[in-house]
Amino acid sequence: MSKKTDSNLYTVLFAAGMVLIVGALLAFFASALKPTIDENKRIEKQQNILYAMGVNENDETNAIFISKDKVAEVFSKYITKQLVIQGDKITEDPKAYLIDIKKEQTAEKEGKERRLPLFIGEKDGKKFYIAPIRGKGLWDAVWAYVGMDENMVVQGAYFDHKGETAGLGANIKQRFFMDDFIGEHLLKDDSFKGINISKSNNDPKNEDKTDNEVDAIAGATITGDGVSAMIKSELKKYVSFFNTLKTN
Repeated sequence: MSKKTDSNLYTVLFAAGMVLIVGALLAFFASALKPTIDENKRIEKQQNILYAMGVNENDETNAIFISKDKVAEVFSKYITKQLVIQGDKITEDPKAYLIDIKKEQTAEKEGKERRLPLFIGEKDGKKFYIAPIRGKGLWDAVWAYVGMDENMVVQGAYFDHKGETAGLGANIKQRFFMDDFIGEHLLKDDSFKGINISKSNNDPKNEDKTDNEVDAIAGATITGDGVSAMIKSELKKYVSFFNTLKTN
């Protein structure tokens, strides 16, 4: 005589029960941890925005963010406005930094009007306009926060990635790469051109800031191409806003 635990019905009921229990536990922990997760996202985004306008704790070679315990206070000090650009409509929103760029890109592909966050900061009497952007690298997503002046000249940038190759594409978040963008022009003869990550760049010391190029990372061609495409496609969407600054 077979045991009840050997029956197919028992197996199905046991599996269903385990699914329910595990699902309930995951839902509980997700709910319990949500405030912590949201807080970590806030800290990271605010650190990135500040870094792009040159507010950081860098040493001679390393990229170092404002510390977690100070970032909220420093963010309030330097970021004077948070804007949401949606078509011709520009509104202030103190939580614009929480906008999910990936979701907005998906919405745009579905034909919806995308929301573009833009952060205005002031430091040493100078205004900075910081835009968050997102693209595709070799293996997965790459993203950046780019600080610009009113003429779309880059004042600072922070790049990051989800899964680029260590020692190659992953080097987009290293100082030697990010600092090359400072002073680079996004416009050429008043038209948007972007910045190309170029293997054939004839300016390895990056002295020419009007050539719309920075030197590529050796062995990271596809990642570099992804960063170039991201800058061109994403920052171009802000041109109409910068044009309004010239008319005001």
